[in-house]
Amino acid sequence: MQKIRLGQSDLHVTPICLGTMTFGEQVDEPTAHAILDRSLARGIDFIDTAEMYAVPTRAETFGATETIIGNWFAKHPGARSQLVLASKVAGPARGMPWVRASKGLTAQDIVASCEGSLKRLRTDVIDLYQIHWPERHVPAFGLAYYDPTLERSTTPIRDQLEALAGLVRQGKVRAIGLSNETPYGVHEFVRLSEEHNLPRIATVQNFYSLVGRAADNGLDETMHRLGVSLLAYSPLAFGLLTGKYDQSGTDGPDAPKNARIARYETVRKQRWGRPEALAAARRYNRLARDHGMTPTKMALAWCYTKWQVTSTIIGVTSVAQLEEDLDAWGTRLSPELLAQIDQIRWEIRDPAN
Repeated sequence: MQKIRLGQSDLHVTPICLGTMTFGEQVDEPTAHAILDRSLARGIDFIDTAEMYAVPTRAETFGATETIIGNWFAKHPGARSQLVLASKVAGPARGMPWVRASKGLTAQDIVASCEGSLKRLRTDVIDLYQIHWPERHVPAFGLAYYDPTLERSTTPIRDQLEALAGLVRQGKVRAIGLSNETPYGVHEFVRLSEEHNLPRIATVQNFYSLVGRAADNGLDETMHRLGVSLLAYSPLAFGLLTGKYDQSGTDGPDAPKNARIARYETVRKQRWGRPEALAAARRYNRLARDHGMTPTKMALAWCYTKWQVTSTIIGVTSVAQLEEDLDAWGTRLSPELLAQIDQIRWEIRDPAN
């Protein structure tokens, strides 16, 4: 795989990134270490985590994923220098008081969270440090509309940038990014960084899959023109696009017991559990089979080859899943198949956004 530059930063990464949010909940530490071993052996040099992981988030597992990764670094001292390590500071607590006491995301919160992540990860520097979601009230995590009456944000974006700049100056962070962000947010962060000579965001990590292509509705142009890279997360839509729920549904008695949506009621209540999302996934999955490939292969090949995407974040619970996801690299979808994919989207739009 040819490495790709993240935005205008000095970071260059593989076009596939290993996501780790299952480590510490669905995935125990020995299995997580085996996945990390194999990912590195297969040439993946980019891993993404967050202070709030594992997911579904609980007070008992807050920070568990970073701790597991830090323990792996301790076992493999040479691995850290081979990898681009990304982590994230959580946004406003959103019903998670164990994240922080404040209701927003202040400069002090950013610095304290970074220090905590560095300790758990057992490293001196985080290569890409991202704001997990905005303090502003934005249409994310399944919300369809921006509602200005719900705005409670009190921390200026410039204050957040100044805090991140301090971390960069101290050598604790190399580059910065955003997640679950809107075109406005991307523009404002870039504008303020250029106006005040502060670090420029390199990336935005947003949901992007066949059943959720909101990034194609304006964010793609924003990022292209501003030189910011898209990191696509959940390309398999929490398993909907693997075909595992095509017959059983997500909450029926025959649903796969260890799969995320089937196992966790909190996940089923989110956008992934919508009947419309499952119905859409079934149409894409059937299309994949009609063209002689697995649903997983088609969904990943689609994401891997989109010009909008710099790196696709894959989340796995086993080495076997990792191998399947990596083996999809290099698959090219025919123009006819791509046209059929777009036709389905025209009819059903983005039910998991």
